[in-house]
Amino acid sequence: MRKVLLAARSAVALHRLLDVLPVFAGDDRVTRLITLVPGSEFGVDALAAVEAARARTVPWDEAAAGSYDLVLAASPKGALRLLRGSRVLLPHGAGFGKTVRAEGSADSASGLDPAYLLPDDDTLVSLHALAHPGQVARLAAVSPRAAAHATVVGDPTLDRILASAALRDRYRAALGTGMRKLVVLTSTWGPESLLRRRPELPAELAAGLPHDTHQLALIVHPNEHSRLGAFDLAERLAPALDAGMVPAGPYEEWAAVLVAADALITDHGSTALYYAAARDRPVVSAYDGGEELIPGSPMARLLVRCPRLERADDLADALDAYRPGTGRAVARSAFALAERGRALDRLREELYALLGLDPPAAPALPRPLPLPAPAPRTPAAFAVRVGITGEQVRIDRLPAPMGAPSHHLAVEHGVASEPLARSAGLLYRRALPPSPTPHGAAWTAGGWAARALADYPACGTAAAVLSPELCAVRLRGHGPLLAVRIAPGQEDGLVVHADPAAVLSAVHAWCSRHPGPPLALTCLLGDRAFRVTLSPATAAEAAHLL
Repeated sequence: MRKVLLAARSAVALHRLLDVLPVFAGDDRVTRLITLVPGSEFGVDALAAVEAARARTVPWDEAAAGSYDLVLAASPKGALRLLRGSRVLLPHGAGFGKTVRAEGSADSASGLDPAYLLPDDDTLVSLHALAHPGQVARLAAVSPRAAAHATVVGDPTLDRILASAALRDRYRAALGTGMRKLVVLTSTWGPESLLRRRPELPAELAAGLPHDTHQLALIVHPNEHSRLGAFDLAERLAPALDAGMVPAGPYEEWAAVLVAADALITDHGSTALYYAAARDRPVVSAYDGGEELIPGSPMARLLVRCPRLERADDLADALDAYRPGTGRAVARSAFALAERGRALDRLREELYALLGLDPPAAPALPRPLPLPAPAPRTPAAFAVRVGITGEQVRIDRLPAPMGAPSHHLAVEHGVASEPLARSAGLLYRRALPPSPTPHGAAWTAGGWAARALADYPACGTAAAVLSPELCAVRLRGHGPLLAVRIAPGQEDGLVVHADPAAVLSAVHAWCSRHPGPPLALTCLLGDRAFRVTLSPATAAEAAHLL
């Protein structure tokens, strides 16, 4: 029996090591253990990550007193020299692009710092498992002796992302993205990170991106999660979260969100390199400069070549300015093309040689990334901008109360607050889930619409969403209950549905300008058009239960 010890100093290092574990999958000759290396201010979340993995742990004192056949680490920092066994060091990010001036040498990239790579006894690492030949050259410039133990194996985390590309539709469905453009913000940790330098940017983007054409997500470095804690981080991000922003989890989920993304806004953290390597989609810089970014590193070259976002309002222009292929070209200097998709097999060769065992016959396969969680909150009130040309009605819905002055306020009754409901020009309701008890009562569509107009004097239109393609609408002063039918769009074999509530805003806006309802109109949401027809509601539609 061989004992393999994963020595993690922080959550991000542990996450990196967990991506390597398929190397030993199915092998009952190997026992896998985890210990936490002391000395990091981010160790609390590392402990939580170990507990979430439900792995067997070894207290540090016991680990330092024992002996192991293999010790895997993703950071050279801490007292790794106290652990006995063949030591293997992997990077815990991409590209070695950042220096941490509070630790080690101010001019050295984190992970390539001679203060940690060259201990007095010269016994730290048996193998440096790197992602690109250029990293071997950079290691050789620091220490030729260390570089003699280095080999290029590829990047297991990138391979997980690439292997999960076919799940993109599933990830977008889990996030509730639909056909919207998913824009992802990514922030590293430390004083030069996006969330420290530009903490207002998530809320500004959430307030300015139309809800029916864009979705916003945020990836935050695990160290920043540790520094603030989940509660304080959520409170700081509350305006953006209230507007529907998706906060990606720090392990695995962030990578699934990258697979789902259509564009990335980044500081100098290496997450952007994974995105650029996996997807040829726009990358925009929101880095304000400083002393942490290593000149000439892959991340530094990416930030020089991609468009710069000065203000949230300029996002559309920045995305349009991105030149296809830019990110992917830079990513080739961080990840070896020859080793893509082979990292686990290459690592298996090296690690089993150190263990003195023949590797299992079956290939080592990356584990697909799990489904990400949807946004914890969905906006239920919108400031609606309207443009009418003939029977075409363009609708832009922005989360209220963040949205700018607008044509009307559209509010989901029973979800948004009562003050917002009393200010609504359009009040709509969706069907409630079934009652968990035998006792229950439910409004009919016609009954609720009439009651809403009676109870809310400011409301001009009350509507019930009956299905993705059918709503019931009552217009103040416009006669009987109407049925609104929404034709789905067709795009390259896909059936595309609009949010019926957005179409209801188009109906409300058109009818507020004209004395009677039209027989048909077109609702424009971004560059998509949805044909809408109106007719008197049938008795069955009026009696539809909510």
